Amino acid sequence: MINRRIFLKASSLAATLSLAPYAALLATGKTTEQRLGKFILRYRPYTLTLKHVFTLAAGSRSTTPVVLTELEFDGVIGYGEASMPPYLGESHESVLSFLSKVDLTKFNDPFLIEDILGYVDTLMPKNTAAKASVDIALHDLLGKMMRQPWCRIWGFNPATAPNTSYTIGIDTAEVVKQKVREAEPYKILKVKLGLDSDKMMIETIREVTDKPLCVDVNQGWKKKEFALEMAHWLADRGVVFLEQAMPKEQIDDNAWLTERSPIPTIGDEAVQRLADVKKAHGVYNGINIKLMKCTGMREAHKMAELAKALDMKVMLGCMTETSCAISAASQLAPIVDWADLDGALLIRNDVFHGMQVVNGKITVPNEPGVGVSKRSL
Repeated sequence: MINRRIFLKASSLAATLSLAPYAALLATGKTTEQRLGKFILRYRPYTLTLKHVFTLAAGSRSTTPVVLTELEFDGVIGYGEASMPPYLGESHESVLSFLSKVDLTKFNDPFLIEDILGYVDTLMPKNTAAKASVDIALHDLLGKMMRQPWCRIWGFNPATAPNTSYTIGIDTAEVVKQKVREAEPYKILKVKLGLDSDKMMIETIREVTDKPLCVDVNQGWKKKEFALEMAHWLADRGVVFLEQAMPKEQIDDNAWLTERSPIPTIGDEAVQRLADVKKAHGVYNGINIKLMKCTGMREAHKMAELAKALDMKVMLGCMTETSCAISAASQLAPIVDWADLDGALLIRNDVFHGMQVVNGKITVPNEPGVGVSKRSL
């Protein structure tokens, strides 16, 4: 039998070597173009710079790697994006490697969206952000060909889109107050918790504002009794829901908390894809859908409809992303209970114009496709 340590080391080396050609591509930052029958797929690596160091229970970062995609058919171009925060396990190199394997030569009709995206999903396991970059680009392409935004294609009323929350990462009291002041236009704040500073974070924010809050613990609490105690403490301070309080593996503990919590519980890390929605029923009051973890708009739509059929709350979230992915997600906003689509607001170097937030409310783009145009940088 092969020694497990030797096997894992060899596997890691093989994975590193398989991505080596894409490290060279990353260094250039150039666009790759693949002609795939009637389709042309283009993609290039890019790095988002955050306005503030972003800290949550799992760690801190000041940048987010993304890959920007374009899918062209008959001269019409759709834009897409893969955003890779650390917990997804994807990178510039892995996304570039995945996209190099996409072969659309057997598809002559871009409207075969189920066939095309079904094929993309079977290429490799996981790689959900890479898959989302193709999904968003295809939706943008088709919307432009139909000359309609996806909100209208799906039959949703954009006027019913909710306010978006604005995220306050874990920080010192002084910086937290600064972030809250910067968030003045927003009607609800999302607060990252999960460390020893939890109560300080909430108390500091309450010194500055009485706006409704929602909190995201990112699996930071380990004991159900402590989680319930905090849920009551937070409810008394105007918190409207509690997101992923404990590790997703603690299914029974999360269900126990949901049964007793005075505020709704939302599954985030526990709910990645469509198959996870039914598993979350009875464990959480609702789910958080993110395009980057569910492979894009196609599956996000299905997840939202299934959750509603199960009488679960639906939250629409994001990573730190450009306005491309944010605008794509916003097309679903009219049918959700809560939205956290502030990812593009947290970065300095957005490459797109897209969804706007007006007086704290999501304004779904009315332009065809996902509703974005390129910025002049």
